[in-house]
Amino acid sequence: MATPRPKMRIGLFGGTFNPIHIGHLIAAQSALEHFELAKVVFVPCAVPPHKDGGGLVDARHRLAMVQAAVEDDFRFEVSDVEVQRGGRSYTVDTASGFREGYPDAELCFIIGADTLSELRLWREIGRLLEMVRFVCLARPGTDVAGLQADPGRIGLPEPWPTTLLADVVEGRLVDISSSDIRYRIAEGMSIRYLVPAAVEMYIAEHSLYRM
Repeated sequence: MATPRPKMRIGLFGGTFNPIHIGHLIAAQSALEHFELAKVVFVPCAVPPHKDGGGLVDARHRLAMVQAAVEDDFRFEVSDVEVQRGGRSYTVDTASGFREGYPDAELCFIIGADTLSELRLWREIGRLLEMVRFVCLARPGTDVAGLQADPGRIGLPEPWPTTLLADVVEGRLVDISSSDIRYRIAEGMSIRYLVPAAVEMYIAEHSLYRM
């Protein structure tokens, strides 16, 4: 009897990307390597459901910046599905669309360890957990051991806490944030080396994040 072929694993990386920076790209690469993903698809949201929209530039700009950031890396792709859908972006809707588009693939949704305790608040989380495998990158120093010792803190019924914690790996420590980049731009400071050169150029050309 022939051995079944393993499913292709596709990483989905959602976020506001306001703007995308080097930390996002390093996280995507880490997830791709740790979980043996065939590719990572970046999915910029239209309107984030759980964040204050203050300081959020138009979705078309954020989408264009992500496209500029990854255009030279064949391992990374960009989906405009949430931007085209408009309104608040819910992962369950996006995952459902990808499930239809890749019926034979294993969909791996990339998150940070700080998101584990928030998943219970996500729309239709039970349905979402059935559609995708959450793969988690923990910043060095994150108390993953504490969560493993008390998985009830995740706030989901078993087997989900155990399943989620089994897919936590340590990521690289990259202390870069989109909010700091926006602050630096507003203050007239350089963002070189914090974002890809193409993103820095796009921000300058369109005068984004200036006071």
